[in-house]
Amino acid sequence: MIYLVAALIMTSVMTLVYGVATLTAGRPRAISRRLAELETGAAQYYAIQRRERQEKRERLEALLEQFGERIGPRRVDWSKIQQMMVQAGYRRPSAVAVYLGVRFLAAVGFALGGVFLATMVGGAPGAMIFAAGITGLLGWAIPRFVVKRRIAKRQLELTRALADTLDLLVVCVEAGLGLNQALVRVSQEIEHVSHGMSEELILTNLEIRAGTPRDEALRNLGERTGVADLRSLTAMLIQTDRFGTSIATALRVHSDTLRTKRRQRAEEAAAKTTIKLVFPLVLFIFPAMFVVILGPAILHILHQLKGLQ
Repeated sequence: MIYLVAALIMTSVMTLVYGVATLTAGRPRAISRRLAELETGAAQYYAIQRRERQEKRERLEALLEQFGERIGPRRVDWSKIQQMMVQAGYRRPSAVAVYLGVRFLAAVGFALGGVFLATMVGGAPGAMIFAAGITGLLGWAIPRFVVKRRIAKRQLELTRALADTLDLLVVCVEAGLGLNQALVRVSQEIEHVSHGMSEELILTNLEIRAGTPRDEALRNLGERTGVADLRSLTAMLIQTDRFGTSIATALRVHSDTLRTKRRQRAEEAAAKTTIKLVFPLVLFIFPAMFVVILGPAILHILHQLKGLQ
């Protein structure tokens, strides 16, 4: 009888343990399945949202493009603006028309805002016209300022990445690769340092593959970026290719020259810091020091003068 009771107890305990283990193992599976369903639904939802935002942006760009083509100058006069947009990284054919449309709408919007503010203040009609003119000019200049800032930022990124690019080119060429293969390899490796430099090298490789002569593709690289160091590099590569000299030696010499230029620029920036520090010292630090040092003495002198009276 005792053995029967013990066997029943053991069977009950084993059944309980098995049930708990089964439920415990099934719960994470159910949770994982539910999380997977939620992630799939969230991914689909975000994909739909991205598609909708992309469609809205495309419609807005199409409207701005049509508007810019109507109010902008002739297409013959678009070369300088197109070069500026390419240097800023906007390579789409509609970039110039969109830029002109944005400038015009920004000017009109700022002018209307200036008129509204002048009306709220209660200014005269002459003041409203003046405010509309000033704010309109401000709105017309802001898009150009933004594009110029983007150009400067992009050129600074390319300038900083040029030294590493040259070093990689020297290594690849000295390892036995041709210039085209070296550009392909460097464009892959330099992406971790500068995405803009990688894009420019990839575009140069695509131009060469499409049948563009290498000297013309390299010249386009210098004109497309607007960086003086890149232009000198492309000019050196074109001359080396034309006269048949050693590309590895020319790249190494140019790399040393570029490194010297970088050191000189760093020394120039360090020399300018003393002049740049004059204004914060005079405007912020010296007045605070005068207050801390001379303040108690002035208060003491005023107290003594009051005692004499």
